[in-house]
Amino acid sequence: MINIDWLQTYCTLIETGHFTRTAEKLAMTQPGVSQQIRKLEQYYQQALLQREGKSFTLTEAGKQVYLQAQQTLAQLNQLELSLKQDDPYAGLCRIASPGSVGLKLYPNLLNLQVKHPDLVFDYKFAPNASIEQMLADRQLDLGFITRPSTLSELSTQVFAEEALVLVTPAQYKNPSWKDLLDLGYVDHPDGAHHSQLLLSANYAEFEQTSQFKLRGFSNQIGLILEPIALGLGFTVLPAHAVAAFAKPELICASRLSHPVSETIYLVQRRYQRLAARFNLVTDTMQQCLNNK
Repeated sequence: MINIDWLQTYCTLIETGHFTRTAEKLAMTQPGVSQQIRKLEQYYQQALLQREGKSFTLTEAGKQVYLQAQQTLAQLNQLELSLKQDDPYAGLCRIASPGSVGLKLYPNLLNLQVKHPDLVFDYKFAPNASIEQMLADRQLDLGFITRPSTLSELSTQVFAEEALVLVTPAQYKNPSWKDLLDLGYVDHPDGAHHSQLLLSANYAEFEQTSQFKLRGFSNQIGLILEPIALGLGFTVLPAHAVAAFAKPELICASRLSHPVSETIYLVQRRYQRLAARFNLVTDTMQQCLNNK
């Protein structure tokens, strides 16, 4: 790799036309200037200057190096300026989470965008494995999953907890085991996992969801509770998905005597340094998820 200081010294020499003035401008000694020019010539294995006493002219190679050095130094200067102008209230934020977390976070992020219109959110709803892969492929900046990451290139940290909720039609205020058997079960992609966690902690009779008659299935987080509202069964969902349902008067969300929560993990690429705007975004999301 070429030494950027050599290029800076070389360009300054060409622009001042004098070794002594170059040394003064760069706070160097004149022999130091001459040494850096010699190193640059050794690097390119070309004479860059045609010396004529105390003056000089550029060789053809010297002209080419000067033009390229100007471009390189300008690009580096622009990069330095852009890094110093890392606006904490502007830029694209690419985030993904499972559906329930997204139903809670996305509206709050839009409210943040209203306050800071130069923030832009690309928010995806996706399962854990897809979120991990998108992060590994550099398609996301941050992700939320409900288990520690299995990929070594990602870092994982506990971010929040989300309660699991038993949801029945509105008339079932304190559902018994018999009530659940009579109602039947409405399944969803994480249904077996969520039910195992919550029902096994609260109903001694529970072994697996196949004990209930199946009343339906949906993989759309916003539609899972529609059959419940019509009296067509029960399900177990994370609390944020239940809170987002548009017809709460038609369902009963029971927090049982033995509460169970699911951990939400924040994941990102290991060793990645995020832009300043993610400090504000992450703080906003944590406050949102911890607001009961």
